[in-house]
Formats: sequence, structure tokens, C-alpha cells
Amino acid sequence: MLERLRRLFRGGGPAAPAPDRPLYVIGDIHGRADLLQELFDLIDADQQATGVDQPLAVFLGDYIDRGTDSRRVLQSLHGMARSLEADPQAEGEMICLMGNHERMMLDFLDAPLEAGARWLRNGGVLTLDSFGIRGVPETAPPDVLEAARDALAEALEDGREGGLAAWLRDMPMIAQSGNVAMVHAACDPGRPIDAQLPATLLWGHPEFMVRPRTDGAWVVHGHTVVSTPTAREGRIALDTGAFFSDRLTAGILVPGAEVRFLST
Repeated sequence: MLERLRRLFRGGGPAAPAPDRPLYVIGDIHGRADLLQELFDLIDADQQATGVDQPLAVFLGDYIDRGTDSRRVLQSLHGMARSLEADPQAEGEMICLMGNHERMMLDFLDAPLEAGARWLRNGGVLTLDSFGIRGVPETAPPDVLEAARDALAEALEDGREGGLAAWLRDMPMIAQSGNVAMVHAACDPGRPIDAQLPATLLWGHPEFMVRPRTDGAWVVHGHTVVSTPTAREGRIALDTGAFFSDRLTAGILVPGAEVRFLST
């Protein structure tokens, strides 16, 4: 209580996040389709136990790379998104934000010779493998990069309406509900939430973890791996390193309630 009073006196962040509606916010998946299904089961059980109605599910990006089943993760999320869009009676909604790993893959599609090496050494080799595009080393020569790009573009139906690539390219970088902003990596504490730079949202900001915001906003983010999900000082961290820790985490934010977490 004393700490909350001190914050209010200093003009700092609010005592608690205050979304407009119930939120289930899911951290970085990184190709772990098995953990995604496990987390879905935990969320379903939580909804039944708590009676959360009409939630918004927000995925914080980095669906691909590092883990071994990126293709299935993308297909699962894409299928869910299309089903919800087609069903006006569906309970709840979902938003998939873009992460820096999706951005790297799209850059590879657009400019394989310039962007290929960076993506491949950051997990892109495993993503290609999940699409059946094998034998591509991190230091692939130009002809191999271009062939891999062509095969991936075909697998993602790049340039076709309704395909995976179009869905990825249209992903937003930020979602908001009440005083809660959800992004992949970070927000610049010195800029309004609605004036953030794309590079900050995707890759982070040097002052994000050390400089508190003064506008009362809470920022829910992934990107930076933490051993335990946290909610403090206007930041809620949800990336628990699923690809190596076997722990995929969701943050549950309900109006008028404390932040809760679910982890596989």
C-alpha cells in the first residue's frame, strides 16, 4: 500500500493495469506447437473455472524460429484467426502481433541475399526445415538462398490473398485495451504509446527496462526472456523462453482483478 501511494504521489504508473475487457496475452512461442496446444488447454480450463466471458487473446509475436515446429504454429494461429473472422457468433477475439522473427522472415522473402544470413543464424534454418526445406546452412551461398526463398514463398503462398504470407504481412505491431499496451519487444518511455517507432516495438529500447513511463500506461511484452513472468513498474514480461525452458506463458488481465499467469 505504501508503495502504491508513493507512486501516485510521484505521478508514476497506476496501482494496477486496467484493461477495458478480459485479456489473455501469450508470450513468445518460437516453434513450440506442443506447448501452444498445452497452453490452450490451460486457458480453456481457466475460462471455465473463472467464468471469463468474451476475452481478447493477444499473441505477442515470435511464432517461428528456434523451435522445431514453426509451420504448425503458424498454421494453427492462422486457422484460428480465419475461423473467428468467419463466425460472427464466436466467443472472444484474437490479435496476432508481429515479432522481430516474423519481420526477419519477411525480409528474407523480399531480399534473400541481403537478409538471409541474419535470419538463418537466428533460427531460420529450423523454420525452413519445418516447411520441408532442408539442407540450408546458416552460411548458404546465393543460389541456395534464392532457391530456399522461392520454396518458402510457395509454402507461405506469398502474394496470394488469404495465404500465410499475407496474414503475416498484415500483422499489427501494437494492441491496446484501457491503459494496457501490448507489443512484442518494448515501448520508448519518452514517446506516447500511439507514437512508437516500429523498430522499438520489434527490437526493444535501451531505456524500456530502466525508465518508468509517466502516462500511466502498462506495457505487456515478450522478446526479453525472463525466468518467471512479472508484473511491476508498468511492465508485464511474458517471454519465459519456451523453446528451451518448456514454459510457454500467458498473462491474464481482467478488469478489476490482479494480474495472473498461466504457464505450461
